[in-house]
Amino acid sequence: MLKEMTGLFPPEGFKILLTLFLSFLIGLEREERKGNAGHYVFGGVRTFPLIGLLGFALALLSGDQLVPLAIGFAVVGAFLLVSYLHKLSAAQEAGVTTEMSGLVTYVVGVLVQHDQFWIATTLVVLSMILLELKVGLEGLARRLPGEEIATFTKFLLISAVILPVVPNQSFTVFELNPYKTWLVVVAVSTVSYGSYALLRVLKAKGGVLIAALLGGVYSSTVTTVALSKRAVGENRPHLYAGAILMASGVMYVRLVVLVWMFNRPLAGALAPPFLVLAAVASAAGWLWSRMPDPEAEQDAREYAPHNPLELRSAFLFAFIFIAMLVATHLAVTYLGREGVYGLAAVMGVTDVDPFILGLTQTAGTATPLAVAAAGIVIAAASNNLVKGLYALSFADRGTGRQSLALLACLALMGLVPLLLL
Repeated sequence: MLKEMTGLFPPEGFKILLTLFLSFLIGLEREERKGNAGHYVFGGVRTFPLIGLLGFALALLSGDQLVPLAIGFAVVGAFLLVSYLHKLSAAQEAGVTTEMSGLVTYVVGVLVQHDQFWIATTLVVLSMILLELKVGLEGLARRLPGEEIATFTKFLLISAVILPVVPNQSFTVFELNPYKTWLVVVAVSTVSYGSYALLRVLKAKGGVLIAALLGGVYSSTVTTVALSKRAVGENRPHLYAGAILMASGVMYVRLVVLVWMFNRPLAGALAPPFLVLAAVASAAGWLWSRMPDPEAEQDAREYAPHNPLELRSAFLFAFIFIAMLVATHLAVTYLGREGVYGLAAVMGVTDVDPFILGLTQTAGTATPLAVAAAGIVIAAASNNLVKGLYALSFADRGTGRQSLALLACLALMGLVPLLLL
């Protein structure tokens, strides 16, 4: 279609029209702002198309030379600087959005001349979106705490900065691969950060049950401890015990996703029973939470998630993951499957992710697939029982007893897949 359109005009005619159109769009948006500003604002529906045409003409005349384009860019920038200084003298507060838009318009003309139609159009569209969303973006910046920006920056550091430079090769007799190790850290951090961000967005909008569901994706153990502490003094044992059960149900979905990222055959063996367990636990937890509690407070306090992207925690996770790889390798070599099962039961006391993800690296090679799947089943069941003990320790008596009973039942149900593996 683009070729058909260009065939209707002289060789450079289509480019001139495209430059005019894209520059006019930016000028039109700035003209609207200019009318509502109440003070001097540079440019409008005529100035911006002229800047675009200037960039186009200089790119045409200079060919492959960058010096004329740079000089033209500097001249346009000088005019925009004079305009900005004049605006400063006329208004107490003056932004540089219009001046930056002028520079973008110049670059758009250059890009069109060099046949970069898609890039030029994309720049204009994105510029229009940013210009039109001024109020919303400024409001978001005011509402977004600095700590959340720091958290997202840490996520980018873990995933986009550190991961690409980690060596992707195996070392030692245990076949330890630094890249795969850090990739596991990134995967866990992504899942945890996603649920953490949703919890922050939905803060005070979904109550305890939403916190339990999203907290189960973040960490069912951390969520159990947090909700158990919150339950003290609330006198709502059914609500909190049901929410804790729901968090443990979501844990099974989390495990399926994490295992699927690294070992598809192992995930295929675990997905059917784990998804059934997730559905049963979530439904049972919801029904339990709907049971009335005598003398309950009207509103339950919020669950406040903690930042999951502390760099110290990421490196600690990587260290534990490596330790679990070595321990699993030794257990398989010297103790057989009984050693793996014993290690799985013990790991339920802490965070089971490093152990389970360690099994994804060895399943089908050093560890038989069925043994790895059974180890994950045992670790998840053990973790549910331990979470019940945590609830009994940290919650009030009613919530603790109910949570322990519900999670003990889930732990027993969680062992049923052993009969199928």
